[in-house]
Order: sequence, then C-alpha cells, then structure tokens
Amino acid sequence: QLQASGGGLVQAGGSLRVSCAASGFTFGSYCMGWFRQAPGKEREFVSSISWTGDHTFYADAVKGRFTVSRDNAKNTVYLQMNSLKPEDTAVYYCAADSTLTSWAHEYDYWGQGTQVTVSS
Repeated sequence: QLQASGGGLVQAGGSLRVSCAASGFTFGSYCMGWFRQAPGKEREFVSSISWTGDHTFYADAVKGRFTVSRDNAKNTVYLQMNSLKPEDTAVYYCAADSTLTSWAHEYDYWGQGTQVTVSS
C-alpha cells in the first residue's frame, strides 16, 4: 500500500513537499516513481529513484526544480517541489516497481494521489 500526502495550494514560485509512505512490501527492494495527472491530460512521469537512492531521474519539465529522495528506514519517498508553476497543478501519484523506469504501465503498486494546486 502507498499513501501519498502533503499536497495543497501554493502560489507560483513557492515550494511544497509531498510524501509517500509505503507498507505491505519490502520498500527497500523497490524503485519508486512519481507521476502526475492534470485534468483532461494523460498521466505523465515526473521522477524516479533507485532502491538505494543513488540514481534519480526527472522529466525535463521539472528538472532543476524538483528533487526526489527516500528514507528506507521510514519506508517513505519524498518529492520536494520548488519554483512551482501553475502548469505543475495536478494530482501527484507515487508508485513502486522492481525496476527503475519511467513507464507508468510497468509499476506494480500505486498510491491514491495527492492534489497539488499552484495559483498564478
């Protein structure tokens, strides 16, 4: 099970950190991904992180503004979002997979999502 939290309303240029707590599987053996879906749009890849956190990947749209991290002792993955833009408004989902991938269909477990709204 994956439980995302930390979403909310923030002004453009602001920051927000979303978290995703995992349970029911061996968190440290899974790569984690963040995806987002805006109204009327398809779900898109945001970021991913390897089992140990040594490798991270970002979509071009968020590179340099977002940072993914994980704490395996707490079974939690984080997404720090800085310099937020209105186009970052979406429901953010965390997901887990045994491989490091940006393809949504390859992920085994999904959280319920948390709403992030950036006002202009």
